[in-house]
Amino acid sequence: MKRGLTIAIDGLSSCGKSTFAKALAQELGYIYVDTGAMYRAVTLAFLRAGIQTPEQLSETEIESFLSKHTVSFVCEEGKAPVVTLDGEPLGDEIRGSAVSSLVSPVAALPAVRRAMVAQQRVLGCEGGVVMDGRDIGQTVFPNAELKIFMVASDTVRAQRRFDELKAKGIAATYEEVLGNLRQRDQIDQTRACDPMRKAPDAIELDNSEMTPAQQMEWILPIIQERLQQH
Repeated sequence: MKRGLTIAIDGLSSCGKSTFAKALAQELGYIYVDTGAMYRAVTLAFLRAGIQTPEQLSETEIESFLSKHTVSFVCEEGKAPVVTLDGEPLGDEIRGSAVSSLVSPVAALPAVRRAMVAQQRVLGCEGGVVMDGRDIGQTVFPNAELKIFMVASDTVRAQRRFDELKAKGIAATYEEVLGNLRQRDQIDQTRACDPMRKAPDAIELDNSEMTPAQQMEWILPIIQERLQQH
């Protein structure tokens, strides 16, 4: 028997998916899986290896590279899971501009997506999980009991991302953040392998003018209804 719902949260870059998903998992006592952090960890692995254009590698070369690295999560009770690369816990390095500029092209690589999706399915197969990303409801868990597609205006998203980077002391301008965000949207929505799409049965959440508390107030009655049906 599944230990709870499988909740798939997809949406645009910097629309607050991770913050929302973390809070929701904590509220429900579920496991939280940040799939975006997994792709960022792979991107960091390429950068550390001096590979600035992984899209120019062949499928065989990418598969060989991935076989030499391990991306996973360390889960401690009462704490959010931490993504690791070859056993090393990763922090703000994966949120910097170098990784942000390359993560969408890396995430578009079929070999990378196959490897990450396989791990994501294992992490969420027993339910009781909140997983956020770009293709969770469509590809990773098409049978998830609850699918949410998050959106917000690009200017709102850019400001949120800029404020986040500034608070962490990471150098960037608002214009750079907005340009990077729009570029990522374009790549995510047009890539050949698992492009970002709203699943037909997903509920849309536009949080452009919503606080975290309002988002939680919006979703909890929906979850209670799904639990009754579960």
